[in-house]
Amino acid sequence: MSENERKVLEIPTNLTVRDLADRLKASPIDVIKKLMLNGVMANINQQIDYDTAAIVMEEFGFEARPVEAPKPDAVAELAATAGWRRLIGDEDPASLVTRPPVVAILGHVDHGKTSLLDAIRKTNVAEGEAGGITQHIGAYQVRHKERLITFLDTPGHAAFTAMRARGAQGADIAILVVAADDGVMPQTREALAHIKAARVPVLVALNKIDRPNANPERVKQELSEAGLTTDEWGGETMVVPVSAKQGTGLPDLLEAIVLTADSTEIKANPKGKVLGTVIEAELDRTRGPIATLLVQNGTLRVGDVVIAGKALGKVRAMFDFQGKPIQQAPPSTPVAVTGLSDVPTAGELFTLAASEKEARALVAERKVDSRAPEKQSAALTLDQVFAAIQAGKAQELRLIIKADVQGSLEPIMSSLSSMTAGDIKVNILHAATGNIGNDDVMLAAASEAIIIGFSVMADPAARRLAEAEGVDIRLYDIIYRLTEDIDKALKGMLAPEVHKVIVGRAEVRAVFRIPKLGNIAGCLVVDGDMKRSGRCRVLRGGAEIYDGSITSLKHEKEDEREVHAGFECGIGIKGFTEFQPGDVLECYAEEEVSAG
Repeated sequence: MSENERKVLEIPTNLTVRDLADRLKASPIDVIKKLMLNGVMANINQQIDYDTAAIVMEEFGFEARPVEAPKPDAVAELAATAGWRRLIGDEDPASLVTRPPVVAILGHVDHGKTSLLDAIRKTNVAEGEAGGITQHIGAYQVRHKERLITFLDTPGHAAFTAMRARGAQGADIAILVVAADDGVMPQTREALAHIKAARVPVLVALNKIDRPNANPERVKQELSEAGLTTDEWGGETMVVPVSAKQGTGLPDLLEAIVLTADSTEIKANPKGKVLGTVIEAELDRTRGPIATLLVQNGTLRVGDVVIAGKALGKVRAMFDFQGKPIQQAPPSTPVAVTGLSDVPTAGELFTLAASEKEARALVAERKVDSRAPEKQSAALTLDQVFAAIQAGKAQELRLIIKADVQGSLEPIMSSLSSMTAGDIKVNILHAATGNIGNDDVMLAAASEAIIIGFSVMADPAARRLAEAEGVDIRLYDIIYRLTEDIDKALKGMLAPEVHKVIVGRAEVRAVFRIPKLGNIAGCLVVDGDMKRSGRCRVLRGGAEIYDGSITSLKHEKEDEREVHAGFECGIGIKGFTEFQPGDVLECYAEEEVSAG
């Protein structure tokens, strides 16, 4: 089959053997045979890279082209950084299955968060689950069209953010409750700031639509101004009208949750490492410490040895949200457990130990560590941000701004929002008027942000919390000093310049086709050394046409780490096969030169 007769097929950088077979409309067995002939042993669910897939495709009469990466939409971008994805990062992708989404409800104090939770529970929990008195364990599950959804029964962004401040991502999806007769209030904006900082998908429940003075269109306009444009207006936010009092709109809200969960691909490995989050805990007079645990990966069983912070113990009994005893809890299941030695802190991550002896040793180490500086905080001071950028731990300067009046807040935000230094820029997570309070500190702790106050004070309790959490609070009464400090921090945050240092040059004399590797350039090294660990750019007529990493470097059929000037070699470059005699290959190393 000639080059012109080959069909072009776009494929991603990585895909499974099964997926490749589906795209080729071929039997997976035939694909596996082709891989084996090319020296690659793979099963049907194994991931293969682009270059390997391209070789197989060529033998089936197809030409591979990389899929152009689409611009991530809001939900996909949020999902990519969701905390639960980091938790399952070590799991085999083939072992992951879809788990029920975990939903948190936030909003203004009297917009109906608790009423909405109660209405969902009463309407849906009873379906097929009669019997047993529901007990409050801080979370519960409902069923919608055979799909389970877990709700955190802890309304309020303080609890939501407390988990994140301790390293947990308690919720997969957030619902922002807004009253249709009241609209977006200061606390609504504050809750939204916490949701955005958590980088989880958000839905809006437009509550109280039964009120005679409800004005949904006005509220949608206010939401748009706050950064949440409804999908009816071409945005990406689903706004669902509901009435917690009358029970209307609840199926639509649950359906929106399921749709969001499907687009986010919330997964876990039920057979993997057991870990999750402490939702709440208390000391019961008769049963001792009782902790509500949300399992986020693996399956928790009675008899397992749990470690949660400085608390440990073997699970003696486990109950679901209705108080029924159960023996095991798969991912996304909230359970109340007994058997712990102490009351763990809400928001702590929990995991398992092989034995109580091992658990005691680990907890003893944590107690020793805690006698050192009380908190190894993830939060940063303004002076430490540059070091965090250098270490790759921060990509932006995150700020929470509090000012005395709106007239001061707006020019400060305008000045800071436009500040950049290279790729580093300011990200204002939240801005509002009033003194600095506990919620501001918790948001800063969870988001590694710095609090900037202008002509305001920090509440005494907030100051104590900031000291405990390692949060930097900066107070100013002159705007230009505020902006000057941020500008200096940004200039200090400039990433080092990267210089390309040429270490070797080679001329392409011939092009060879190697079955397992594709086209290889037969070269003569004319200057310096061509290094297997380096990157290489391809020059044709003096112009650069490609830049990529060296995948193969051979001299007389032997793999080499480097080939010196005057010797011949074969060179393969990742993603490039269109070599021509006369091309010049420049091997280079990257060196960082600190700015300023």
